[in-house]
Amino acid sequence: MSKKLDFRRKRLRSQTEPLLAIGSGSLPNVNGAFQTLKRILPQLSASWLACVPLTALIVGAWSLAASAQEEPLTPESVQATLDNIWVLVAAILVIFMNAGFGMLETGFCRQKNAVNVLSKNLIVFALATIAYWAIGYSLMFGAQGNGFFGAGGWFLTGDSATYGLEESTLTVPVYFLFQAAFAGTAATIVSGAVAERIKFIDFLIFSLLITGISYPISGHWVWGGGMLSEIGFLGGTGFSDFAGSTVVHSVGGWAALMGAAILGPRIGKYTNGQLSALPGHNMSIATLGCLILWIGWFGFNPGSELAANEAVPYIAVTTNLAAAAGGISATITSWLASGKPDLSMIINGILAGLVAITAGCAGVTYLGAVIIGLIGGIIVVFSVYFFDSIRIDDPVGAISVHLVNGIWGTLAVGLFDQESGLFFGGGANQLIAQILGILTIGLWTVVLSTIFWYALKSIMGLRVTEEEELVGLDIGEHGMEAYSGFLKEAGGVAGSSVSSTAGSPGATTHY
Repeated sequence: MSKKLDFRRKRLRSQTEPLLAIGSGSLPNVNGAFQTLKRILPQLSASWLACVPLTALIVGAWSLAASAQEEPLTPESVQATLDNIWVLVAAILVIFMNAGFGMLETGFCRQKNAVNVLSKNLIVFALATIAYWAIGYSLMFGAQGNGFFGAGGWFLTGDSATYGLEESTLTVPVYFLFQAAFAGTAATIVSGAVAERIKFIDFLIFSLLITGISYPISGHWVWGGGMLSEIGFLGGTGFSDFAGSTVVHSVGGWAALMGAAILGPRIGKYTNGQLSALPGHNMSIATLGCLILWIGWFGFNPGSELAANEAVPYIAVTTNLAAAAGGISATITSWLASGKPDLSMIINGILAGLVAITAGCAGVTYLGAVIIGLIGGIIVVFSVYFFDSIRIDDPVGAISVHLVNGIWGTLAVGLFDQESGLFFGGGANQLIAQILGILTIGLWTVVLSTIFWYALKSIMGLRVTEEEELVGLDIGEHGMEAYSGFLKEAGGVAGSSVSSTAGSPGATTHY
């Protein structure tokens, strides 16, 4: 056995000597070496052959490492890398919030409209991404614009300087993705308030208009260096909205309010002067949606720091405290008001706390965050009752959560901010700036949204037919069911008799 092994080693050595000569000072015989390789390779075992690509990989990695050492790492380059990675992760968390919105709205709506609600929540982010990529991002951050709107770098063709990022550590792709996720959120807010009676095509067109034109222009005023970023007659005090209580949530809320008002209430919601609750069909899904949104908000608010630093965990804590406080106060308030702790109000109380803290999450104390959340949870309960009293039909409570608490959270900056808030010795300048910003952005969004809604109504018709609404938009608009084989609703499931608080988004009632 050993003789056979020695013979193979000697034979292999004699065959590889021409290859070893390549490294000598004499000019190698390339053709001879190639012919030798052709004789050797078939005789080598599989393990030897496997070493060939492994060796090439090691040599390549070694070469890359050697070239990388020519540009040594610096603290600045490491920080820039960390900043971009963190904001990318935050963007993904915000994008994942679309799943939360989809689950929440589907659960709060009736079974016969589940496919329609899911379809809207899925396609809206796709539409928002394209509209924001084409023109929205440039209108919001383009450095060639003015105080009213940005310009330049359309279709994401500019460099960092084109979008005002020359002094930032963030790259253009990362910052665009993060901001596109916010634009999609503004459009998604509208979906819940107009659910169960709007034509699918009209909602798609409106989503393109709000994410491509309305939202980017008002966003430019605050985050793009526009006219609200510094209000001169207030001593340079600018409107402050750290992560978007007004820029994102109130904008979506104003658009939702006008859409719900122009559409009118769902059939059977207000009959003979009485309020009839139209129950959500799956509170389990709605609760899951709330939890997904709660998690996603840790990308929404801490990600708005736009850097990986010590402020990120602080913002995460203020965000969580406000959400918890909002859920608790909404539970107590609805319990006292109706005699029962309403799950739909618990859900919307948590979301109200999250929306309210979004503007001031980086500048308020922990106690301030709790107070803001507590007040937000109380406000959302009474706001739902108020809009029902004036016959504004909002199936999921989106207007109360996003518009009303977006306004409250923006005002809270002028009260609770540790540097400029009224309660911390900062005077009234910040509070006045907040009021002016709320009114300016609100007026712009109301006017533009009203134009969009009425234009769609006159050209295409905004609402589905009465028959389609009674049968359900799943069949009327999509020709399919969310739960194949289950009895579909037509204004209610015959014979059911369950009750809850009238007027709450997820409430049920007697049929």
